[in-house]
Amino acid sequence: MDIHEYQAKEVLSKFGVLIPQGALAYSPEQAAYRAREMGGERWVVKAQIHAGGRGKAGGVKVCDSDVEIQEATEEMFGKKLVTHQTGPEGKGIYRVYVEAAVPIDREIYLGFVLDRTSQRVMIVASAEGGMEIEEISAERPDSIVRATVEPAVGLQEFQCREIAFKLGIEASMVQQMVRTLQACYRAFTELDATMVEINPLIVTGDNRIMALDAKMTFDDNALFRHPQISELRDKSQEDPRESRAADRGLSYVGLDGNIGCIVNGAGLAMATMDTIKLAGGEPANFLDIGGGATPERVAKAFRLVLSDSNVQAVLVNIFAGINRCDWVAEGVVQALREVEVDVPVIVRLAGTNVEEGQKILAESGLPLIRATTLMEAAERAVEAWQSDSKQRTDVRTV
Repeated sequence: MDIHEYQAKEVLSKFGVLIPQGALAYSPEQAAYRAREMGGERWVVKAQIHAGGRGKAGGVKVCDSDVEIQEATEEMFGKKLVTHQTGPEGKGIYRVYVEAAVPIDREIYLGFVLDRTSQRVMIVASAEGGMEIEEISAERPDSIVRATVEPAVGLQEFQCREIAFKLGIEASMVQQMVRTLQACYRAFTELDATMVEINPLIVTGDNRIMALDAKMTFDDNALFRHPQISELRDKSQEDPRESRAADRGLSYVGLDGNIGCIVNGAGLAMATMDTIKLAGGEPANFLDIGGGATPERVAKAFRLVLSDSNVQAVLVNIFAGINRCDWVAEGVVQALREVEVDVPVIVRLAGTNVEEGQKILAESGLPLIRATTLMEAAERAVEAWQSDSKQRTDVRTV
């Protein structure tokens, strides 16, 4: 789960990371009032969306008066901000963060990520801040500093000092950098984060180390342990299909293809998508309905998949281990009778009681396309999609 910049700053500040003075606003008038409330001569207005690259897209404005703030925010509110991370559809701006401008002496990149290869928390830093880490890696790979944290002992002070020296932090400010690194590490580990990124982490004109921007991502599976983090979720920034799926206990990721997938098990779902690609098709989603493929759960999955207008065929691929194929088949039949489906449905069952399951499907009277292997199911799904697509084209032509 991602959170907004202002939320990440609030979280990190509680662990000891310094942040500029700022306030949230939900309207141009409120934004101008926030600036007057803070005082000062210059402010930065930032659109709050779950994506980077806001500055280049017009989502960050420097203002010298409350009038300029109101004008800048009027241009932002309700608009779609399109950046290289949002895709062409963009993300809506419904809140802005008004922040007091601070004098910047230098910018640093700082990131904490979960390195799955080493199974450790990895710190990635660069003296070249203010730009995306991908750009830094491509243009100045020698500037990147990496350090791995041993989980048995945590982030040690000597490691923090080494990072600070490699980044060229002045000796008088090294202890500030140590505190900032350790604060980020505590936030990462104690809140089950998968990423903490501060870009840029700045050294101010008065020798303070401060987070000028911040991003945090959290492990969805651990949110039950952190209700205070779960409450920060902003559904307006999420794919509505993925939001609906999460609310119904389904694991769903929307894609750009035409063949919807309903599968039990994440590994089998990945294999199903790969096989569809191999057969010449494009999967419309990743959907893992989990181990309990009950009629109610299957019906929810069908409704979710069919809510995507691009779906022109649905492939149901169930391997019954804990479940039984006859139970699953009954669930599929019941779901199809409850949900109006106007696209071809291909069903492949394997595992316990597969013969009984196939018999239930055959005697259902529903226009199902049955398959025995995953490759056969994928090929039939692609054929059905192409045939249905051609028919729709012919109808439009007539």
